[in-house]
Amino acid sequence: MKHIYILNGPNLNLLGVREPEIYGSRRFDDFFSELEERFPHCRLHYFQSNHEGALIDKLQQIGFNADGIVLNAAGYTHTSIAIGDTVAAITSPVVEVHISDIYNREPFRRNSYIQAHAVHFICGHGLEGYAEAVSWLLEM
Repeated sequence: MKHIYILNGPNLNLLGVREPEIYGSRRFDDFFSELEERFPHCRLHYFQSNHEGALIDKLQQIGFNADGIVLNAAGYTHTSIAIGDTVAAITSPVVEVHISDIYNREPFRRNSYIQAHAVHFICGHGLEGYAEAVSWLLEM
């Protein structure tokens, strides 16, 4: 059975209440339960942190054994060279996901320190982007 980890960065614990016009009105925990039902042939794991170091620690912990990682580093995408370096250092494939279309938002959001090290990139598909990422990892 494949093990795929979904890691969410800062403020994504507020999905469902934070800027619903951008991020939607569903809580991620509810959506995660749906993902588990949609992908019963793999084991999904979920981790969220508002702290950069905790995300780096988790990537280092799982990044050599996981069958795949879906990473939405949120605001750290645009600021954290350290998270980008961690993705470059680990061997598990990482798919970068963003709920909104970062290329049609503020100019500072168009930069990703992760994308060059990820095996795939999905943005602007809402929460469904996570399902697309899991499917992509299972098919690769």
